Amino acid sequence: MAVNTSAEAPLPVGEVSRLIGGWIDRLGAVWVEGQITQLSRRPGAGVVFLTLRDPSYDISVGVTCYRQVFDTVADVVSEGARVVVHCKPEWYAPRGQLSLRAAEIRPVGVGELLARLEQLKRSLTREGLFAPERKKALPFLPQLIGLVCGRASAAERDVLENARHRWPAVRFEVRNVAVQGVHAVPQVVQAVKELDALEDVDVIVVARGGGSVEDLLPFSDEQLVRAVAACRTPVVSAIGHEPDSPLLDLVADLRASTPTDAAKKVVPDVGEEYERVRMLRDRARRCVGALLEREERGLAHALARPSIQDPHRMTDARAEEVSTLLDRGRRALRHQLDRADSELTHTHARVVALSPAATLKRGYAVLQREDGHAVRAPDEVAAGEVLRARVSAGEFTVRVDT
Repeated sequence: MAVNTSAEAPLPVGEVSRLIGGWIDRLGAVWVEGQITQLSRRPGAGVVFLTLRDPSYDISVGVTCYRQVFDTVADVVSEGARVVVHCKPEWYAPRGQLSLRAAEIRPVGVGELLARLEQLKRSLTREGLFAPERKKALPFLPQLIGLVCGRASAAERDVLENARHRWPAVRFEVRNVAVQGVHAVPQVVQAVKELDALEDVDVIVVARGGGSVEDLLPFSDEQLVRAVAACRTPVVSAIGHEPDSPLLDLVADLRASTPTDAAKKVVPDVGEEYERVRMLRDRARRCVGALLEREERGLAHALARPSIQDPHRMTDARAEEVSTLLDRGRRALRHQLDRADSELTHTHARVVALSPAATLKRGYAVLQREDGHAVRAPDEVAAGEVLRARVSAGEFTVRVDT
């Protein structure tokens, strides 16, 4: 319930602590799951103290229990173990401290862990986090590789040495983190986010050696899976050995069976690339040589043709034909002109012989009336009518007598 207070009427610290304790008491007993990070079993003490932590969210709470409660699981529970605790929240008013009073502790077995992982896997699969179309292609030759691994670990050495052996110029941005235990998840998530934020990093490799199911649990954590799914940089998972398959393998853009395999898949081998370049250069040289030989043969065949060796032969033969045709044309045209000239001469002679002027030259005359009509019969004129007489040398007038 809300408490009415003000600057003029504040509550004493003891009263506030008492109210908080009352609210917590009303919560009742709960089942809590977490990972034991600290365990204190003092000889002769009747109470065992331990710290229960949520590895996904970096939250811890203290737990107390009677020795006989813990003794039932003392042989199978130690620091780093996952447990389920039936407990009741308690508020220690003098110190203002929250703790859990455990009435029962149950270790989480491997079978139960695997079942929970399978359930989480199905849930994330339905969300599409493992879909193949989400996978990003790795660059052919990354200039800077981000590496998340344990400090001075065999996984770090395998990745660095194998990658530099394959491509000596490759560079790494290494983030050393805890790869098991309660601090693994937040440190790995933070390292992945830091590397993803760097513009120069072309690919991120998360590497760890082999281990038990419990050791590899951080790499199946939902928070880490979602952080990798949100990365813009391609991520390679190199966790454990070939049989190991944490959920990180499914969300990563590429899965490597081991850290050594990750180095081989991320970085090309300089010797193999030199050999590939040499083979491609030889193939290109052979292709160019074959093309040149084919073109040379075609050019030789073209040069061997008669039209190329004696290019004027066809024009010379056609020149003789053209000359013959020209002579024939000239003769035909000359014959036509001669015949036309002869016909014109004959026609001109006939025209001249039949013309009125030729008739007049023979002594004939043409009589014309005043209107210009020629007189053809005596009855066409009257006595005393004046006519015009045309002769070869000119004309004159005459008068009709009778």
